[in-house]
Amino acid sequence: MFIAALCTIAKTWNQPKCPSMIDWTKKMWYRYTMGYYAVIKNDEFMSFVGTRMNLETIILSKVTQEQKAKHCIFSPTHSLATEP
Repeated sequence: MFIAALCTIAKTWNQPKCPSMIDWTKKMWYRYTMGYYAVIKNDEFMSFVGTRMNLETIILSKVTQEQKAKHCIFSPTHSLATEP
């Protein structure tokens, strides 16, 4: 009698649902795959940013060199013009 009641209770009790091993594996595989592709995409973006920053550095370097050259050209003329 006790065993029959126990079996009846066990059947009606809502047991927690755990994902099957296959579902869990699929979810984990998806997470790792998407994480891997995100890193690759981020790496490509970062290499683009690095290239862009190098380009800006080169351009700024050229502008600075041109300004220095102009400064050297105008400096002697200015000093000659101010001397009495």
